[in-house]
Order: sequence, then C-alpha cells, then structure tokens
Amino acid sequence: MIQIGENTLMLLRRISTHLHKFMSLPAILLFAFFFIYPLTQGIGISLTDSNGIKAASFIGLDNFVTFFHDDRAMNDVKNTVLFALGSAPLLNLFGFLYALLLDRQFKGKSIVRTIVYLPAVISPLIMGYIWYFILQPERGFLYHMLNQLHLVFLSGDWLGDSSSALKVLVLVNVWQYVGITMVVYLAGLQSIPKEIYEQGKIDGASYFASLRYITIPMLYPSIKINIVTNIIGSLSVFDVILALTDGGPGYSTESLSIYILRMLYGSFTGYSTAVALILFAIIIIPVYVFLRVTKSKEYEM
Repeated sequence: MIQIGENTLMLLRRISTHLHKFMSLPAILLFAFFFIYPLTQGIGISLTDSNGIKAASFIGLDNFVTFFHDDRAMNDVKNTVLFALGSAPLLNLFGFLYALLLDRQFKGKSIVRTIVYLPAVISPLIMGYIWYFILQPERGFLYHMLNQLHLVFLSGDWLGDSSSALKVLVLVNVWQYVGITMVVYLAGLQSIPKEIYEQGKIDGASYFASLRYITIPMLYPSIKINIVTNIIGSLSVFDVILALTDGGPGYSTESLSIYILRMLYGSFTGYSTAVALILFAIIIIPVYVFLRVTKSKEYEM
C-alpha cells in the first residue's frame, strides 16, 4: 500500500481548493490574447495619424473630434441606428410568431422549419447578391413576375431610391435571420413544463392569458438572448448592405462598418480605428443598458 506523506496530502488539498482557478486560466489567456490585447492596440493606434505605411505620430483625440465633425460619418451613424431600430424589433417579433406557430403539431412542420431557417446558413454576401438579381429594376425576377401578372405598375427601383433602399435592406436582413431568432424562441417554448399550461386551463385561463402570464415571462432568457444578439448584429451590419446597395445611392445606406472599411483602405488607419472604437461603444451601451434593466425581471424555471 502506498503511503502518502502529510506534506503531499496538504499539497493535494491545496491544489483541489484552487483547481477552478487553474481551469479558468486557459479561458482568461484566450480572452486576453484575442480581446484585451487587440483592444489596447486599437486604442493606441486610434490616438495616432497612422496610415498603415509610414511611421505614426501621436495626435491625441483628434481622430475622435474629426469623426463628430464629419457629416458623412454622422449620416452613417443615423443609418446604422435606423437599421437596428427596424431590424432588431422585427426579427424578434417574427421570430416569436414563427416559434409559436411551429411549436404546434401539424403535418409538414419540419419542412416549414427548414424553409424558415435555411436562409440563415447562406452567406449574407451571397444572399445579398441573390436579392439584388431579384429586385433589379426592369431586369430582375420580381419585375418579370409582375409583368406576367400585368402588375408591372407595382415594380420600382427600390434599391436606387434613397427613401426606400434602407427599408428594403431591413426586410432582407429580417428575412434572412429570422430563422435563428425562431430557433432560440422554440428552444425556450419547449423547455416550459406542460403542467403549468394544464394548471392554467384548470384555472380558466384563455390562450392569450396563458401567453401573457405564462409563456412570455418564462421566455425571458430567450428574449434576452435574441434582443442582445440582434442589437449587436444589426448595429454591425455590413454584408447585406455591401451586396445590395454598396452604401448607395450616394451615402444614403452606408453603415458605420462600411465607413470603417473605406477609411481603412483609404490610408486613414488611425482614424478608422477610432471610428471602430466608437462603433464598439455604440453597440455595447444599449446592450449593457438592456441587460441592467431586465436583470430583475428574469423568472426562474
């Protein structure tokens, strides 16, 4: 029989007590390497006049001041926020309605789920080009279909009109990603114990009363996940705009993500990094506020 000394036992107990700290070390190192280090480097570059080629000089907060005096940048902030205000609520609304519908038993349910979710697995850039060929004025699939139905007066250059282009982009984005929102809500719906609904029926609760007092409160974790991810995704929108309008007509649909890319390739590395940090703040502030406001409202299963 192996004899273990007193010192060895103390060492094993100490390791066991602090084991969770050692196990969290890889995650901390990865977070520091892939987030903290790039963030600190980005803050440093944003305070310089770097163009990515010549040696950079420290210019303090000039890049940030320039941003808030740039009309094009302010227009892009407006476009980005409007896109998020349109996209995030619609994604949650239609995702929730789809989940309620597809949580019921009916023939072909799996096929409908697949059809709703399928666009989400296609590259946003490819999806944007597909919609571009559908919506092309006088050449696209929609134009020819309306022409066959003698409804050509309904067609128009929606992507070429600054008053409608952003709305079309919002709808395309919602159409593509509503499947992801739906899946999260479906998972939440299927985790609600059926006994609660049965108890509600015994107490005389109608369908809408059950929805109001059982389903929605029990879905708070899913609602939080969907709202946070949709805010982040909508405020950092890039691919669909690039594919459908390239930010046009003019700069009427240009988002901050596209603006950052164009400044970067325009040899304004320091400035584009400063704008990226501002976009980071624009994304993180509403997410933080939302999580703080809803923190006390989450119901435990």
